Amino acid sequence: KPVRSGQQVYAEGTDLIVLASVSPGAELLADGNIHVYGVLRGRALAGIQGNQEARIFCQQLEADLVAVAGSYMTSDTIERYRLPGAQQVALEEGRLVISAL
Repeated sequence: KPVRSGQQVYAEGTDLIVLASVSPGAELLADGNIHVYGVLRGRALAGIQGNQEARIFCQQLEADLVAVAGSYMTSDTIERYRLPGAQQVALEEGRLVISAL
């Protein structure tokens, strides 16, 4: 099912896999990676317990906020780096990097 506005989904101690889109106003939290097989809107926070190897994967990135292990990027910055198609967000040398898959 899609993750609707106002919903919060937390995957404690593991990865979070969403097989649909995430609506604006929804929030995804995971101690591990986040995989979204649809459009990612709203907020996605991976590695929230400090896992710097965590990543966010999605088919289309339109999020308001993405974060990995406490380092975050808001929609203004995401917009500058957004690419068409599937993307990943990873922490590299202390900063978030968005790249195509």
